[in-house]
Amino acid sequence: MQYAPVTTRLARLGSDKWVLSAAANARRLAGQEVINLTIGEPDVPTPDTLIAAASRAMQAGRTGYSNGRGEATLLRALSKRYSTSTGREIGIDRFLCLPGTQTSLYLVFMALCEPGCEVIVGDPLYATYEGLIRASGATPVPVMLSPEHDFRLQASAVEEKITSSTRAILLNTPHNPTGAVLTPADLDAICALAEQHDLWVISDEVYGDLTHGAAVFTSALANPAYEHRVITTASISKSHAAPGFRSGWLCGPAEFCTRALPLSETMLFGSQPFIADMTAEAIANPPTLAHAMAARMANRAAIIQGALDGVAGMRVHRPEAGMFALLDIRALSTDSQRFALDLLESTGVAAMPGASFGVALEGWLRLALNASDADTAEACRRIAEFAMRVRT
Repeated sequence: MQYAPVTTRLARLGSDKWVLSAAANARRLAGQEVINLTIGEPDVPTPDTLIAAASRAMQAGRTGYSNGRGEATLLRALSKRYSTSTGREIGIDRFLCLPGTQTSLYLVFMALCEPGCEVIVGDPLYATYEGLIRASGATPVPVMLSPEHDFRLQASAVEEKITSSTRAILLNTPHNPTGAVLTPADLDAICALAEQHDLWVISDEVYGDLTHGAAVFTSALANPAYEHRVITTASISKSHAAPGFRSGWLCGPAEFCTRALPLSETMLFGSQPFIADMTAEAIANPPTLAHAMAARMANRAAIIQGALDGVAGMRVHRPEAGMFALLDIRALSTDSQRFALDLLESTGVAAMPGASFGVALEGWLRLALNASDADTAEACRRIAEFAMRVRT
């Protein structure tokens, strides 16, 4: 039988990246104990206030079809939020509402790229990025992110990768899996390169409200000199502990939104109005839930560092934001998937192998920060014991 080429381009770029998470879930379903540090889920349930907002909207009959761009209440809320954060007017014509950041990024790449294009992206990278880029026919061009630069994408390294085929630069700030936060200077340098070479800048900013300590998030939209070529995406999945509601958006130039709208409508023709109403209420209020969550996760990163840094040659990379810490296991293994599978089998601790996030993190593990403090500490104790056994 014949298939479209996209099925070949995406082979092994879907659930194969999440083998450890699936193994942990299978172990739990079999009644075995697991401390699961694989998935970046919020550490609290969706707030009752948001559940109530969605329920009120459903009871009020907000269950019909939506328009393709987004519900008026949500578009106005987004316009107000972004206008406030940037200090300039960001109109409703610069937004499209979609089911989560993943769908938003898929739309962006399908609207901007085609076979033969290249998209520059930092490595390590979130596990779905390669598939998102390849789905459009474009080729991802990795730029290695190094611990020496705190895993922040460097404009000089980006410049070395630009060719006549380059169409876009994909940013992720705050970054998954490293927790790096790009500075205003980093962003200006990268956007200046994009301006020089007439490239798009696409920025996944879903962790923007989850900074740790003194770290400060800056959006790629911050500098108005570059807003005509910047598209950002975000959602309420992380910041408002609502991943299952699948509610996200993109913000870009008005022309981009107009041209991408028919594609969005072809894919979805609108999201659920009751979820849009809930989302509008969520983003209209200060991100207190996100800030409290970030403080807890920063504390768990400190627990991990205190328990594992230096043990059996391992090193811990503390994040500036987000839901993950990184554990360098290269002194013990350069096969992160094998190490992670053995760790799960021997100790019941599930961690994501760095290889799921690109070449640069082979020999590392990604540890989610959403387990309780007690479970995080217990996971560290087991990891340390396992590492000492491996070392001997």
